[in-house]
Amino acid sequence: MSSSPSPASRRPPGPLALGLESSANKIGIGVVSLSGEILSNPRHTYVTPPGHGFLPRETAQHHLVHLLPLLRTALDDAGVAPADLACVCYTKGPGMGGPLQVAAAAARAFSLLWRKPLVAVNHCVAHIEMGRAVTGAVDPVVLYVSGGNTQVIAYSEVRYRIFGETIDIAVGNCLDRFARVLELSNDPSPGYNIEQKGSRLMAGGLYYRAAV
Repeated sequence: MSSSPSPASRRPPGPLALGLESSANKIGIGVVSLSGEILSNPRHTYVTPPGHGFLPRETAQHHLVHLLPLLRTALDDAGVAPADLACVCYTKGPGMGGPLQVAAAAARAFSLLWRKPLVAVNHCVAHIEMGRAVTGAVDPVVLYVSGGNTQVIAYSEVRYRIFGETIDIAVGNCLDRFARVLELSNDPSPGYNIEQKGSRLMAGGLYYRAAV
């Protein structure tokens, strides 16, 4: 009977990075390879009562409680130790100030403790680069829809640039507010719960029309 390969034997070649994200109501810590392969990605969401938003102070406190358990899980799931990491990354912004400070302070502490380079990451650029890694796109024009951003972004002259954006409210914030009006939970996310509610209403409407 052959034994399953150890985590180290499954590890992709090249340097590994530890990343901490805490820009809003979700905190996540992951290990990723230079090639974009995700070795671990545990996360925890701050869930508020239906109809309520999440405030910076309470959200930051939630992140503080879950940060170290998530770190242990991220390293264990990836089968790595701090010595295996090439750098420590964290979300610098944009995002909510209080929650952002949690990952920033922790990343700085890990960087000093483990003597690893510290890398600040732009939240929006990280989303775009994640999409590039998954799709293999080389030079995309991106419709970026996040909690506080709805923008058309493309790469030009050695940086990502905004070529257009909403002038009223970002789609993500719109969905959050609509979910609060309907008193829908933000677990796992307001947009998902709105979709489920809409699907049930549509199904009920179709059933009603078929019955009459």
